[in-house]
Amino acid sequence: MSHSSPLPTDATEAVLVGRLFDPEVGGPVIVHVRGDRLVDVSALAPTVSELLEGTDVAARLRAAEGGRSWALSEVLAASEAHETGESRPILLAPCDLQAVKACGVTFARSMVERVIEERAKGDYALANAIRQEIGSVIGGALADVVPGSPKSAEVKRILQDKGYWSQYLEVGIGPDAEVFTKAPVLASVGHGAEVGILPMSEWNNPEPEVVLTVNSRGEILGATLGNDVNLRDVEGRSALLLGKAKDNNASSSIGPFIRLFDEGFTLDDVRSAELTLIVEGADDGYRLEGFSTMREISRDPADLVRQALGPHHQYPDGMMLFCGTLFAPVEDRDTPGKGFTHKLGDRVTIASPRLGALTNTVTHTDKAAPWRFGIAALMRNLAARGLLS
Repeated sequence: MSHSSPLPTDATEAVLVGRLFDPEVGGPVIVHVRGDRLVDVSALAPTVSELLEGTDVAARLRAAEGGRSWALSEVLAASEAHETGESRPILLAPCDLQAVKACGVTFARSMVERVIEERAKGDYALANAIRQEIGSVIGGALADVVPGSPKSAEVKRILQDKGYWSQYLEVGIGPDAEVFTKAPVLASVGHGAEVGILPMSEWNNPEPEVVLTVNSRGEILGATLGNDVNLRDVEGRSALLLGKAKDNNASSSIGPFIRLFDEGFTLDDVRSAELTLIVEGADDGYRLEGFSTMREISRDPADLVRQALGPHHQYPDGMMLFCGTLFAPVEDRDTPGKGFTHKLGDRVTIASPRLGALTNTVTHTDKAAPWRFGIAALMRNLAARGLLS
């Protein structure tokens, strides 16, 4: 399989769990990928969150008898056609009751772009000049710096003396990671869905990321892909607008499936994961290709989890944790000096060989399917199906 396939290249060995919306039951079904079929394993647990609280999850999924099944190709086709699930099953984000958290400024290269956004105050026209002004100074100072180390403290002192220190550098190389809430529970969209940007935004981009699957005990059980859709002009105006820049209708995409850790796929594979990003314009023939490697992350994924969940902060239903991105596109798309920004209809594909490919199409937040199915609706649906004890 190519990297454009929703499934990993070694899918026959992978333990993949996801969710689909089944119009027959009017709600989500937990599914396990078995060959070319999606098999209902809801009998194991009513939610993915509860499933991940058990022991030997991968082994239990492999051994589960399963219920009804659907053709994987048909579900993918309906999902990629932006269907709503009213007539045909479609994929949902593979998480449900987990908190959706994200870590920012975890790669030195994208950290510099956050500093540029801050200096430009959201004005893309100033970004290129500022990039040239400070890029070489900051880039050289940050080489091989371990966040929170004595060397990072010395770099901070040097950059402060030169007037280049920033709140983004503080969370990038300081002792404390930036951890924020990306989206409400159940608000993330899945593979094939439309992702939303605010109509007011004129400078925005996708953020291809690995998303860790963590249970309430802080155990990292697997990983998937995510698009942490970002509005650069909004966040650039003020870091206090992070919520407006990050949390909007359809602005969080996760999937297609969670790949659970087992003997053939571990956290070390996540640490060495390579991601590709392809943006294809709907009408202008535009194509952007980007590359990111987790080997360049400044903070270890396990450390990010420890900073987000522990004695200081509990998540009884677990969490999904976006690990941050190396990717910050700066090449001009149209107007010289404007850099990259999305156009409606852009097709965004985030891929990694061991995790598959997550594809979404860009629209405005008020045009994307409204989020209607929340926690209360989920509980009512599960109760009506006899899945709650």
